Parts: sequence; C-alpha cells; structure tokens
Amino acid sequence: MTGPYPNYISPEGFAKLRAEYDHLLGVERPRIVEVVSWAAGNGDRSENGDYLYGRKRMREIDGQLKRLSKKMKDAKVVDPRQQPDKGRVYFGATVTIADEDDVSRTVTIVGNDEADAGAGRIGWGSPIARALRGAAIGDLRRVHLPAGEKEYEVMAISYPQ
Repeated sequence: MTGPYPNYISPEGFAKLRAEYDHLLGVERPRIVEVVSWAAGNGDRSENGDYLYGRKRMREIDGQLKRLSKKMKDAKVVDPRQQPDKGRVYFGATVTIADEDDVSRTVTIVGNDEADAGAGRIGWGSPIARALRGAAIGDLRRVHLPAGEKEYEVMAISYPQ
C-alpha cells in the first residue's frame, strides 16, 4: 500500500505495469548483459565506455524492476466495470464536474500509477478524487487545491461497460 490509501489499479493499468516489467526483464536487461560481457572481454574496464555505461544502465534497469515489482505486489486490481453502485463516484468512474463559474471538466478516477492529468485521468489519492468519493449526481463537494478551495457540483457519472 502506498500512502494512506490502497494502491488501486485497473486491470489495464496492471497489464501495462506487467508488460513494462516483462520487457525490462526479458529484452532490455539481457541486451545490456550481453554488451557488458562483450565490453568486459575487451580489456581495461576503467576506460571502457561500453562497460561503464552498460553497468550504469543495468543498475537503472534493476532499480526499475524492483520498483515495478513492489508496485505490482502492493496493487489491488479493481475492475470498474464490476462496480455495483454506478450512481456514485468510486474507483474507475468518469465524472463530469462544474465549478462555481459553471466551467465543467470531465475526469476519470484511476490508480495513482495510471494518473495522467493532461488526459483527464486523476489518481485515486488526488485531492479532487478524495473529495468526489461517494458523491452522487447533484452533490456539491469542496476541494482543497494548492491554488485555494473550490466547490464542484457532480453533473454526470459513468463507468466503463
């Protein structure tokens, strides 16, 4: 669990983590091991760029593998299509909200590891997602943001089919 909230992730998000892990382990790392082995056979390792870069890259890959492994171990896969109460905002909901100035935006609540604010995908632990949890259409929710407090009205809620 990362932070005070469960590390929820969609089945698609988990599949992306798994694919990245498998690619690093099955493709990237073996390729770097091959380069390092070849470079090590070329003599003086202290001045061998291929060897030094390869070792550095191998440490980076091993660090990424460790982080991905921990994320996958801590992840709680939740399929939003299985949400029994589709009239309220929970993990996986796509929510249209409007602020006090009637400016609306649509966000999808996803796992923190899947968040992409530019694409409208906000993490489960974000201030807006925390404020919207359990809300129904017509509910007003106050959100504490770095720029100050804002109030949003829930205009629409949907879940993937």
